[in-house]
Amino acid sequence: MKTVNGLPAHVLLVHAIVVLLPLAALLLAVTALWPAARRRLAGPNLVLSLIVVVLVPITTNAGEWLERHLTPSPLIQKHTELGDTAIYAAIGVAVLALLVWWRQRESTGRTPVKRLFLAPASGAVTAVLTVIAVLVAGGAVYDVVRIGDSGAKASWSDWAAQP
Repeated sequence: MKTVNGLPAHVLLVHAIVVLLPLAALLLAVTALWPAARRRLAGPNLVLSLIVVVLVPITTNAGEWLERHLTPSPLIQKHTELGDTAIYAAIGVAVLALLVWWRQRESTGRTPVKRLFLAPASGAVTAVLTVIAVLVAGGAVYDVVRIGDSGAKASWSDWAAQP
């Protein structure tokens, strides 16, 4: 995907990542911390997280296409390098969303085979998973802010420098 209605696709797709990745991260933290939310939101958050994992490479590929059509600059180079890290944040959120969802399924007996791989009754496992989920969620939001800031500087630095 290179353009959408005459605009570079990256310019449009990036908005989905800027909204959906932090939303998935926030839902990850909420579902890890709050059992009532976990029961209702762990499944939808897993789906959202997987959608983000699919959207990130599409967005970064569109960004690389756009980069090849722009005048090279250190700001664009930095944004491109930072943008390549978004997939790691998205995968981290998705993996933890999967673990939170699966433990919820195991705790309610909704797994196809009565095995307890992720120890849903263990308070220690729950605590460790919660801490990791909150840290990964925070890191994902930080990554999106860092990437977005570099993209804004790359896009608007010429405009801001004019009187």
